[in-house]
Amino acid sequence: MEMVMLHGLLLFLPLAALVLYWYNATFHYFCKVAFFNCWIVAVATLLAPFVALRGRSVENMKVLRAVILPLKHFYGIKMQVWGSEHLNIKGPYVIVCNHQASLDLMGMVEVIPDRCVPIAKKELMYLGTVGWSCWLSGIIFIDRHKREDAIDVISQTARTMQRENLRVWIFPEGTRNQDKSMLPFKRGAFHLAVQAQVPILPVVIAPYRDFFSSKDKKFTSGTCTIQILPKVETGGLSSKDVPKLTETIRQAMADVLAEMSSNHCGDQHTEQPPAPRCTGTSAVGRSSSLLQEEDTTVTSNQAEGQRPSGM
Repeated sequence: MEMVMLHGLLLFLPLAALVLYWYNATFHYFCKVAFFNCWIVAVATLLAPFVALRGRSVENMKVLRAVILPLKHFYGIKMQVWGSEHLNIKGPYVIVCNHQASLDLMGMVEVIPDRCVPIAKKELMYLGTVGWSCWLSGIIFIDRHKREDAIDVISQTARTMQRENLRVWIFPEGTRNQDKSMLPFKRGAFHLAVQAQVPILPVVIAPYRDFFSSKDKKFTSGTCTIQILPKVETGGLSSKDVPKLTETIRQAMADVLAEMSSNHCGDQHTEQPPAPRCTGTSAVGRSSSLLQEEDTTVTSNQAEGQRPSGM
């Protein structure tokens, strides 16, 4: 009798779980999130010994990208990328992107170029095989609580970018943010680009709210839209230009995010991109030239003030 009850229970539990998965949105959400985390841990555990044979190398990012890419098919998420032509840049550069949730990983691997590594918080390095795989893939870890150490990492990375033709992906908001507006940007990414004298490439991922929300416990299928903006040159800029550069790029990205949000770019039926506003992509394209013009004006004025009175 007990065996019959046990067999009945074993049959009932999977059936109950299946019913809850299809008819209970909260249970559906937690199942999908759990599968996402289990997938990351599983592939990290399986692949870490193989990539370890090559040692720590940015080339291992190709393996990490390959094992994360299939997740979009499991979740029924269609990726839509606009402005991919802006990625056709030779040499090193810094990519800055808004940060909403763990799902950003799927968006990142969709567009991340060769020889590009993210900068991540140092705590990630201690997550067992996941941290080991990240380290082996060349991901750069930064201690956000130790300013001097963070500055040192930025300086070392700037030198490495030029020496090894490295691209770096950074989430300048510093934390996840699912609000309609962007958080203030931390300046590390912009100091890095200015120190290395490399371009900045802004990337905006549209809000997930049509198919994902950790607050509402919603996780369905949908379309993830990614817009890549024109590059911003930093040649000739110095550390004193970083605050203005940071705010200019943040505002341009925020304008594009607002445009994408108002046009429901996360909707799976969206086919055409919204026309970017002038305050968006144009502002990005002009930012470095405007900063350089200001420097030229200041230098010119100083020179005039130093000229002898007879000239």
